[in-house]
Amino acid sequence: MSDTVHNMPGVTPHLTIGDGRAADAIAFYKAAFGAIEQSRHLEEGGTRIMHAHLTIHGGALMLNDHFPEMCGGAPAAVPAAVTLHLETSDADTAWNQALSAGATVRFPLDNQFWDQRYGQVTDPFGHVWSIGGPVRA
Repeated sequence: MSDTVHNMPGVTPHLTIGDGRAADAIAFYKAAFGAIEQSRHLEEGGTRIMHAHLTIHGGALMLNDHFPEMCGGAPAAVPAAVTLHLETSDADTAWNQALSAGATVRFPLDNQFWDQRYGQVTDPFGHVWSIGGPVRA
């Protein structure tokens, strides 16, 4: 891990993980998507993750544990309207790796009419990921 500041042009997804499971999420993203942990910062004097920065296939992903005391005591909410997309040269390998790591099928992987092999999984923390790649013959 590095404490180096990374240039992140454009929009970078930043996930909040409930139930103090951000460390579990990092381990899952490493196993499921080959994430590389760039940095991790714990709350001062604590064990919760205040900020973590990962890269997946060269793209940035940030995440943190939920801090209800900073949200008026509100519980963590997973935004159902957000899908994180992983574009890869081999959707089947990425798909199987995600399922082996504990993701569940939301939309089965198959060749789609828009000329892409595509499917969706839900990670153990409630976030939806789509996986796409070239059509398989």
